[in-house]
Amino acid sequence: MLWLISSVVILVLFYYKAIKPLSYWKDRGVPHKKALPLIGNSANLIQRSKSLFEYVKDLYNDFPNERYYGIYQFSEPALYVRDLDLIKSITVKDFDQFVDHNNFFVVTVDRQTWRDMRATLTPSFTSSKMKTMFLLFSECAQQFVEYFEKKKENVITVEMKDIFTRFTNDAIASTAFGFKCDSLKEQTNEFYTMGKKATNFGGAKLLLMFVIRLFPLLQKVIKLDIFPQSVSTFFRRVIKETIESRENGELVRHDMIHLLLEARKGRAIRDEPETVETEFAAVEESKIHHGQPPKLELTDEDITAQALGFFFGGYDTPATALSFMSYELAFNPEIQEKLQAEIDEILNECDGTLTYNALQTMKYMDMVVSETLRKWPPGYQLDRRCVNDYVVEPVRPHEKAFIIEKGTMVSIPTIGIHRDPHYFENPNKFDPERFSDENKIKIKPYSYLPFGSGQRSCIASRFALVETKTLIFHLLSRFNLLVIDKTQIPLTIHKSRMTLVSEKGIWLGLERRKK
Repeated sequence: MLWLISSVVILVLFYYKAIKPLSYWKDRGVPHKKALPLIGNSANLIQRSKSLFEYVKDLYNDFPNERYYGIYQFSEPALYVRDLDLIKSITVKDFDQFVDHNNFFVVTVDRQTWRDMRATLTPSFTSSKMKTMFLLFSECAQQFVEYFEKKKENVITVEMKDIFTRFTNDAIASTAFGFKCDSLKEQTNEFYTMGKKATNFGGAKLLLMFVIRLFPLLQKVIKLDIFPQSVSTFFRRVIKETIESRENGELVRHDMIHLLLEARKGRAIRDEPETVETEFAAVEESKIHHGQPPKLELTDEDITAQALGFFFGGYDTPATALSFMSYELAFNPEIQEKLQAEIDEILNECDGTLTYNALQTMKYMDMVVSETLRKWPPGYQLDRRCVNDYVVEPVRPHEKAFIIEKGTMVSIPTIGIHRDPHYFENPNKFDPERFSDENKIKIKPYSYLPFGSGQRSCIASRFALVETKTLIFHLLSRFNLLVIDKTQIPLTIHKSRMTLVSEKGIWLGLERRKK
């Protein structure tokens, strides 16, 4: 008798936990993907038969006539939004209803604290601040190029993501932490190895993150941390030493840590926003975050968390964009030659030394970078979480009003929109001319979202763009990018990584330019 009762209880629990949730979108009249019990629509990801990048793109293409569609991440319903007007409402017009990001790991952040922190950090990333950062970027880029110039080979075989990650590591160490690194020369320096550990989201860690999504209480019970203990310990030590040197007056740098320390003292650093017309992909600086930031009760732990978050965002993303840009340039030599002609012209005008203002005048450079971020956006999916019940009114005849319930995950499939022929003709072609002065004004608002949209967009978009352009400028001024035998053709995306990573690496040749 006991086994019968136990069996009934198990069956009832299975029904309510695994079967009944799968009727969520059907009950609300929302187009959706059929799902399996417990794993939902995540079978391809669990089996590693498809990359998350391709999964998001294919989902978008499965619903060509819908403004939105539902899926199940395991047993949890999630809504994808593909309509541009609805994207505008969620990210801008009704932003307060979707102020939270989705988090694989449970993170509790007071929304007012987030707003205060954003207001405090914004002055560090305005276009005028980039003038100061530029000199450090340029120094790191020249160090990068000089390393390869010392090689004896005429064509040097390199894996682009690896070398670009070493550059971004050195750039962030310099501009944010006041550290000088040479990660090409010193391959295993501690800053680089810890950064690599912090940003490795593949294999077992990826599976663990999905399990935490399914059972969020598990993180609290066993106190899981997104970063290995060695990484957390290293960065805490680095930040502590940096804070001590700043407070002792040993070093003054107008970087992110300086801003946070000034905020702790109740001081504000004012910086007038500027508009840089050539930075098409940059997030528009929100006026909401300008003015007098409030005094924050910041501990050293708070400052460490912000610095680590900045490192995490700036270590991998620009390196990803640079690696895919280099791949496209190698396969499109006519585009590479046109960009090099612009580089040569700028060098002649600047007497051989690149300046920040000169970099900002490079229209074709901006076109190439913008097209890279369209075709290969590192942030290929934007995430929000609904914080209050939100009504979606019907627009098309077959739709009916439904409520996005509080706590529901909402995603915007950036890669699907960027590869939609309705918005970008022949979307799989790498064509920088889409972003010429004549053509970029034709791009529909909210169809191009490389750094997100609204107040939750990437605060460091200008930082990433200046960093990327500076390196590609110095690299192409000295080298040509070539397709070699080791180059993967066609390029495929790694199936067990969350980030945009090629399956077998992006191997290219660096050939010395003849002048």
